[in-house]
Amino acid sequence: MYQETKTHEITVDVVIFTIKKGSLQVLLVQRAKEPFINKWAIPGGFVRLSENLDEAAQRLLFEKSNLKDVYLEQIYTFGNPLRYPNSRVITVAYFALIRSENLVLKFDETAENIKQVSWHSVYDLPKLAFDHELIIQYAYNRLRGSLEYSPVAFQLLPKKFTLTELQKAYEIILHTTLDKRNFRKKMVSLNILKELDEYTKNRSKRPARLYMFNEETLNDKKSAFH
Repeated sequence: MYQETKTHEITVDVVIFTIKKGSLQVLLVQRAKEPFINKWAIPGGFVRLSENLDEAAQRLLFEKSNLKDVYLEQIYTFGNPLRYPNSRVITVAYFALIRSENLVLKFDETAENIKQVSWHSVYDLPKLAFDHELIIQYAYNRLRGSLEYSPVAFQLLPKKFTLTELQKAYEIILHTTLDKRNFRKKMVSLNILKELDEYTKNRSKRPARLYMFNEETLNDKKSAFH
């Protein structure tokens, strides 16, 4: 019996989200080589023989964002035989959440396959290479869904924040408006917030109390926004 044999390459792609300029944004790189020259793509690369998938994703995240110890979640494996021209490439996709206050992009200008890197709104993406539009949509849906069982939004907020900033983060991710009273009542009831004896220092506005997430209870609580 004839058996088809092919070489399979494994890559990881990391969808890096942040909240910037009042919108949910994703980091993209512009390709400098074929296939898809000049098109934008998700940061990614081939898995080295010496590393597992999570290690590869962490390495690529550091290479593109200069950050370690960032929230990183594996979401799906994309293996359509036609997803990569002239080769059989299977990719394992992750999404990462980064606080905008920590953003220090690291771009190697000597990289032969990258022209530039920049942030783009998830609602206004350029033409993307490969199946990366599908991957970003999948990652975005996973992020939205995560809010129903885990307060992952704290990964996108400053260490200290107001309840208004917290609600705004949820509204940006969910792309909808939430009722202020119900939202605050729900967040307080979850016992994941630590009220601080500190306030914002904005002379043009009334000072607002600052909060932090309670790390001791954060991982034990479930939230549901419907």
